[in-house]
Amino acid sequence: MIDTLLVGNRGEVAVRIVRACRLLGIRSVVAHSAADRDTLPVRLADDRVCLGPARAGHSYLSIPALLYACARVDADAVHPGYGFLAEDPDFAAACRDSGIAWVGPSPEHVALLGDKIATRDEMARAGLPVAPGSRTHVTDLADATRQARDIGYPIALKAASGGGGRGVLRVDGDDHLAECFGRAGASARALFQDGRLYVEKWVEHARHVEVQVLGDRHGNAISLGERDCSVQRRNRKLIEESPAPGLAVAVREALGDLAVRAARHLGLRNLATVEFLVDDRGEFFCTEINPRLQVEHPVTESVTGQDLVAWMIREAMGEPVPCSRDDVWSRGHAVEARITAEDPERDWAPGCGTVHDLVVPGGPGIRVDTWLTPGTAVSPHYDPLLAKVVSWGPDRDTARRRLVHALEEFTCVGVTHNAEALIAILRHDEFSGGEHRAGVVDRARPRRTASDEGAP
Repeated sequence: MIDTLLVGNRGEVAVRIVRACRLLGIRSVVAHSAADRDTLPVRLADDRVCLGPARAGHSYLSIPALLYACARVDADAVHPGYGFLAEDPDFAAACRDSGIAWVGPSPEHVALLGDKIATRDEMARAGLPVAPGSRTHVTDLADATRQARDIGYPIALKAASGGGGRGVLRVDGDDHLAECFGRAGASARALFQDGRLYVEKWVEHARHVEVQVLGDRHGNAISLGERDCSVQRRNRKLIEESPAPGLAVAVREALGDLAVRAARHLGLRNLATVEFLVDDRGEFFCTEINPRLQVEHPVTESVTGQDLVAWMIREAMGEPVPCSRDDVWSRGHAVEARITAEDPERDWAPGCGTVHDLVVPGGPGIRVDTWLTPGTAVSPHYDPLLAKVVSWGPDRDTARRRLVHALEEFTCVGVTHNAEALIAILRHDEFSGGEHRAGVVDRARPRRTASDEGAP
């Protein structure tokens, strides 16, 4: 059993974990930096403990500070959320070695799936389709060029330890590869402390579709459906939805079956996401597996009625998957938009400041996950995510229109944000027709007029 759970994260995901603990009757303790001592998750938790100064390296990214925090509050479990140390196998192993339950896949799985080359190889062993590419990391520019020519341009040059959309470059020819190679290696070392690179065929006009899976230590594994995450800017997701629009039934079923096959092949426990690229012909490739909670998990919760964070905690206590795939209903459609402290009119420059006035939208089918309150200081030290506005509707267009109106209601005075850009994307013909790809972010431009869409 888990009596006290340490929340090793901040922002809206920390709020989400605290609320799941309340429902399960578990004492929650938020570990926070000095910059976050007065934020909403700290106020909602049963207890708090300060990790250190604002800089993440001395607080949220410090394994010794987090382990000391666990000892101080007698925590018997840690939920790492996403980002920071959520995919750090050393932290996961250190928790286990200290007798602290890790709420997520095992340290061994976190280590394996953090290596994208090893993941590709393991998925191929499991019978999942992977895009043509490296079996090992490229040793130098000559090796990369040889492999790129064998595969055929364009290719993706990727960091072996990449994640979160970082460490991926499209390369269109030999000269371009020579220009990018050194920079990509330096970036990989800076971001992930691992300069290894590999090459993979670039899938043109691809949709980014991911499948949520849950496994347990008893050998069970189920799929909870898929999400479309194709609306991205520089490989960072902005809008996600479930189910994926316009996906052929046969493709949808194949992706779910393959994701479960991967989970069973690996013996995955807890929550994970199997990611695919799907091209215009319906051909698809497995690209990676994320062994953690995803930012976009609310859209799956909205269409299935399941509490994924509570599932994670229950599995960490040894409970089996509570239902079969046939028991997981899926109804309607859900869309999520990420409101970030960024200014689209200045090339998405980061913003910061203090929230002077806040209006959180509501209405039928609307859910808002946020950590903001009036007076909250938005710091430049951390990820710019301010809120996730999620809409549900009996059909996709209703969910889309509800989300537009909710974003129009959202008010955050004192911090520049991207809500107008999100509205423009949701109104764009490509998105409303379900034919969007990543480029829709650049093609859509905010219209500074009142909504011309009727209320759902």
